Amino acid sequence: MMAANVYASATDGGTSDAQVLSGAATIDCPDVATQLTEVPDQARAEVDKELANLDAQIAEAYKRLGESADAIRQDPGFAENAIAGPLKDKRAAVLARIGAAIETAGAERPQGLDDLAACAVRDSGNAPAPEEGGDGGEQAGDGQDQQNGDGQQDDGQQDGGDQQGGQDQGQGGQDGGQDQGGNGGQAGNGPVAGDYVSIKSVQPNVNKPQASGDASTGTFTSECGVNENGVFNSDNVIAAPGVSNGAHHFHDYIGNQATNAFVSDDELTRAETSCQDQRDKSSYYWPVLRLQNGTEEQDAQSPGGGIEGNAGEIVTPKDVTLTFVGNPKAKVTAMPRLLRIITGDAKSFVNGPANANASWSCTGFEDRQLKDKYPLCPEGSDVVRSFAFQSCWDGRNIDSANHRTHMAFTDAEGNCPAGFQPIPQLVQRIVYDVDAPSLEDGGKTVPLFAVDSFPEQLHKPITDHGDFINVFEEDLMNEMVDCINEGRTCGAGAGGGDNGGGDNGGDDGNGGGDNGAEQPTATPDDPGQGNDGGQDDGNQGGGQNDGDQGGDQGNQDGGQKPPAATEEPADDQATAQPDVKVSQPADAGGQDDAQGGADTGNGGNDDGGQAAQAAQVPGSLPELEDNTQAQGAGGSLAETGAQLWPAAIGGVLVIFGFFVLRSVRRNA
Repeated sequence: MMAANVYASATDGGTSDAQVLSGAATIDCPDVATQLTEVPDQARAEVDKELANLDAQIAEAYKRLGESADAIRQDPGFAENAIAGPLKDKRAAVLARIGAAIETAGAERPQGLDDLAACAVRDSGNAPAPEEGGDGGEQAGDGQDQQNGDGQQDDGQQDGGDQQGGQDQGQGGQDGGQDQGGNGGQAGNGPVAGDYVSIKSVQPNVNKPQASGDASTGTFTSECGVNENGVFNSDNVIAAPGVSNGAHHFHDYIGNQATNAFVSDDELTRAETSCQDQRDKSSYYWPVLRLQNGTEEQDAQSPGGGIEGNAGEIVTPKDVTLTFVGNPKAKVTAMPRLLRIITGDAKSFVNGPANANASWSCTGFEDRQLKDKYPLCPEGSDVVRSFAFQSCWDGRNIDSANHRTHMAFTDAEGNCPAGFQPIPQLVQRIVYDVDAPSLEDGGKTVPLFAVDSFPEQLHKPITDHGDFINVFEEDLMNEMVDCINEGRTCGAGAGGGDNGGGDNGGDDGNGGGDNGAEQPTATPDDPGQGNDGGQDDGNQGGGQNDGDQGGDQGNQDGGQKPPAATEEPADDQATAQPDVKVSQPADAGGQDDAQGGADTGNGGNDDGGQAAQAAQVPGSLPELEDNTQAQGAGGSLAETGAQLWPAAIGGVLVIFGFFVLRSVRRNA
């Protein structure tokens, strides 16, 4: 059982019984998909649909668990007999169909498939600690010392987060959770206070391999907005093609505007794109972030939304940077078109950390990364979630049966495994203007924030994940490869100049750079601190792109079409494209980006039209309207209007004078 070493069974007695009976429980099932490394192509579609059936069964079982708290209190055997037992029978039938589909396609039935049917109702770790100083807070944060992941993670990062465990957290959120079914949060399935930790209490933990003489040190940035178009759905065309609500949680989509469960490859290549360079029709998507403030979003009564525990106000990112970096040991080759990559594990709360690749931090502190905690950021600092995708390709397949084995991370030195070759590594950096929640009262004063998740995953931060489908046109992909291999900074807002040998590279974040963004004391006046030439500091596989090496600068100046041979823009040029920033303006003119101007380009410089634009986007923050005054101080519509009044009055006086003069001449 995936989490047997972490959670005691509900029937083992002791505190686990008490916590499960109080409602602080979840459904723990073996992850079948990760076990299916070999599936014939002829059986792939049927197997994917059956795997989606397994997810739907777990979601339904979790829903019943939440509805059965009273019955479980009266009869401790109810959870096993009425929930886990029937779920096992349903799963066994699905597993039999999966085995039959594989055999019909001419392959051998996978060994041990039948053993994956049994599930357990387990303590979630979200119950309040029995006494101050107990281990309840640590449990609430995941309980798992989930820190090594795929080997690409920097252990220090996770240890830094986990050692904070439930420190500094009040029990307010957890107590509130008991009132809502035991697992906290607006919908009763998380998060809880123990899922958060102050970023200031985390020690710097970002490590990167040294670049060799053959390193590919360039960077290429694609500017695709922040989902200002409001494209959401609860599908996952990679993991569950052809299945509506296959993700059981909502995704933000940027880039390709046609992405859903039923889109064909041909439709992807012909779709509209939100990317400024129209030759990038790639699909970039990730779970939405929500404020659990009682808001009922458009999906409140929809599968994947409120009825599956994903409740609250969807937050539009303040900034999204998509940077492709190189490898610290070798040149990169082009990605094959329609390559699919999933990074992270949406089920890592029960699966464990083996495939987890979450990375959470705060602007100004991106040398400190968290894997299994949400960061509590100080005033003036924004929440950052980042992903450094796998960057070693098997050279043959654009996907695989479990959607993982065709890709790999580099080792700690930046080398790809035998039989794999380095390709440009996608590093996503997503910034949110959300305040640190008030843990002492369970988020009643300042709401909790959390990512959408499968219902039984309880919105744990370690479940964060990202998805990518490469739909770059061939000529643009070749430009990207040349740029990265030649050590230049290219793409949106950047030019072909020397990257300064920025050691970008590398996978999983180990990559290379000289990571100026690690310096939390950086200021918008010193962009060098954030522009480490494209380093993927993605350390820890978490992939934070600390400062995003110029990629973020490109993001602010987005608007360029195909990359032009121009010099990198100066800081003041970062205000040229305010139209793609949809969330709240940076406080105090960009103090959110102590990592060297990483986001400073729109800090306070977006025009006021941004506020009107955000008002049309589902999930945009309600505080946005209140901040238009501050935004005006940096060149907003408010300031523009104030500057236009004198000119308007002057114009009226000039016109009036003209008519007076004309009248005088006629009378003469």
